[in-house]
Amino acid sequence: MPLHVDTPLVESHPLSLASGRRIVLKLDALQPSGSFKLRGIGHACEVHHARGARGFVTSSGGNAGLAVAYAGRRLGVPVTVFVPESSTSTARALLAREQAKVIVHGASWQEANELALSRVGGTDAFIHPFDDPLLWHGHASMIDEVVASGLVFDAVVVSVGGGGLMCGVAEGLRRHGLDHVPIVAVETTGAASLRAAIDAGALVTLDAITSVATSLGARRVAARALQWTQERPVQSVVVSDAEALEACERFLADHRMLVEPACGASLALAYGPHQALAAFDRVLVIACGGATATIDQIRHWARPEAAADL
Repeated sequence: MPLHVDTPLVESHPLSLASGRRIVLKLDALQPSGSFKLRGIGHACEVHHARGARGFVTSSGGNAGLAVAYAGRRLGVPVTVFVPESSTSTARALLAREQAKVIVHGASWQEANELALSRVGGTDAFIHPFDDPLLWHGHASMIDEVVASGLVFDAVVVSVGGGGLMCGVAEGLRRHGLDHVPIVAVETTGAASLRAAIDAGALVTLDAITSVATSLGARRVAARALQWTQERPVQSVVVSDAEALEACERFLADHRMLVEPACGASLALAYGPHQALAAFDRVLVIACGGATATIDQIRHWARPEAAADL
């Protein structure tokens, strides 16, 4: 059996009312590790384990590391997770609870990742948090589940950090002959590496991540994510931290489920409602989850004096 679980597909009445169109949620926040990451990372860990890996090394601001740690614990493989200084104490505690060794290094994911790569031993497998075809193949399973349900949808809304979720969704859509269905790719201001790449027509490395949505904190998007924007309909949308945080609060009230600002960015399009959804009648939103934020932290970030410090 795979390490991930099939997740519910739920029509959201509150989001549908707010947006003026039918909003259907793929609730991957309910994965055992707390986010969609377990789909692709679980698949990658199983493949590497079958090939003889005796340790997993990864770099992550939280959710990818949690997925690797969960997979490692289930498979009986030790895990080392390199996290940036921007990762929360909650994230580090959750990683430790999954029995992972946690090493803190660097101001952003890129710095943590560089150290992680230098520490991969001969019997270890490096599990990239977003830029790996094994991950995309695993993430595509969420579209398999949606299609198997019989749902017909006009667009898919996904949050974009490094682009792994978007690549998986695009692969899943292609697998089912749905290349014509647009992907609405949502980032937050201060973490919009995909938008920067689209505008430049080439990969761009951001100088820094200034968004509170640290799970979207990849300064450079995966090359495959940019390629998908050139092969199929992808609409890039950037929302503010304030919009993402408000969406987290409203989603908690509406669905009794706490998600991170990285997920709130996608939900914000429906709560807006945002013009990006105006052309669609039935929209699939990937509620990607996130296990590292607390409601107190979200409310702290939302305070004007906290926003002024960013």
